[in-house]
Amino acid sequence: MFGPTGEGPAMRRAPASGDPGAGAGGAGRLTYSKGPWSSASGAAGELRTRAETSRSVLGRGHEGVAAGAVGLSSVAALKGVLTSWEERLRAVRDECEQLKGNLLTVAREMGESETAVKSSVRGVHVPGPADGER
Repeated sequence: MFGPTGEGPAMRRAPASGDPGAGAGGAGRLTYSKGPWSSASGAAGELRTRAETSRSVLGRGHEGVAAGAVGLSSVAALKGVLTSWEERLRAVRDECEQLKGNLLTVAREMGESETAVKSSVRGVHVPGPADGER
């Protein structure tokens, strides 16, 4: 799930009770699912693989062009285009590799934080209507 701006996985407040409006007044708990972060990391990994595969295929597609087109001025232009695309695909590959790791780190840290918070508040007693207080 993505946030209201469409940027990244969403974190939302869940109602403290079964009442869907219970979270609106500030009484609620923060819920978190690492699924979107892990999924985004997987997508970045796939894109990295595809960028590298495309770069490799592009290079193989240009093998022998220079030898077969000796004397044509378009060979130099074609080589320039090939070099440009290889650089772009390398940059995409490298960015996706870094992004994949960063997203996995977020998933791990958010999951660990959620677990740590749950553990730390487990022993805290909050007085409520059952205790005779309002």
